[in-house]
Amino acid sequence: MRTFHCGRFALPLSRPLVMGIVNVTPDSFSDGGRHATLTGALDHAEALLKAGADILDIGGESTRPGAAAVPVEEEIRRVVPVIMALSGHQVPLSIDTRKPEVMRAALDAGADLVNDIAALEAPGALELVGQSGAGVCLMHKQGDPQTMQAAPEYADVVAEVAAYLRDRHAQALAAGIAPERILLDPGFGFGKTFIHNEALFRALPQLVGELPAPLLVGVSRKSMLGQITGRAVGERQAASIAAALLAAQAGAAVLRVHDVAETVDALKVLQALG
Repeated sequence: MRTFHCGRFALPLSRPLVMGIVNVTPDSFSDGGRHATLTGALDHAEALLKAGADILDIGGESTRPGAAAVPVEEEIRRVVPVIMALSGHQVPLSIDTRKPEVMRAALDAGADLVNDIAALEAPGALELVGQSGAGVCLMHKQGDPQTMQAAPEYADVVAEVAAYLRDRHAQALAAGIAPERILLDPGFGFGKTFIHNEALFRALPQLVGELPAPLLVGVSRKSMLGQITGRAVGERQAASIAAALLAAQAGAAVLRVHDVAETVDALKVLQALG
């Protein structure tokens, strides 16, 4: 049985872990800024913990397609008070950012995990996380949020994503990040069409078997589910839970979701009856 080490915690991967999303942003695609204030974010975090979240992922910059970049100072202003207020809870806190300055501020405030859509490509990011005790999630993306969905192209999306994640994993090891501190994320919806997302999802068992670290899968409420069901963002709960269960069956170690209570219940049923 593998264990994921992040900051203050060592998390057994005997079952899929549920990462609850706390967006401290005014323009998230999924919740429209409902948790953008400190009080709103903390209330939401408390609700996710009561619902059974194993990890809380706190983000201060929307990375939805077309989202505008947020200045470093503003992103820090949004996330650090939330992390500090939650640091007394016995739950790993993840900072969802691609900026080393935000990573440093979040780690100093008590974050245990860096969830980076840029896979620590920013100058200094590898070294920063390497010198900390934090865990890291390295994600694949093509392009930047502003342009990534314009015209993504791959010769073989599964092979290219896998090769990129292997390379970033090797770079992380070289920077002193222990293997048990690393998660990998195929990056559903980040510079990928529906066809690309479908191919990656169907290949999850292959990726789980071949990649050198446990996988985090995040498809909750994403457009690929809307394209399958025809439902708007706020109506994709059932589709998100179905996708989470399929990812769990494929071997995903961590599921990043909005609907924590429902996902936790569904995983309990899968474990009991599957």
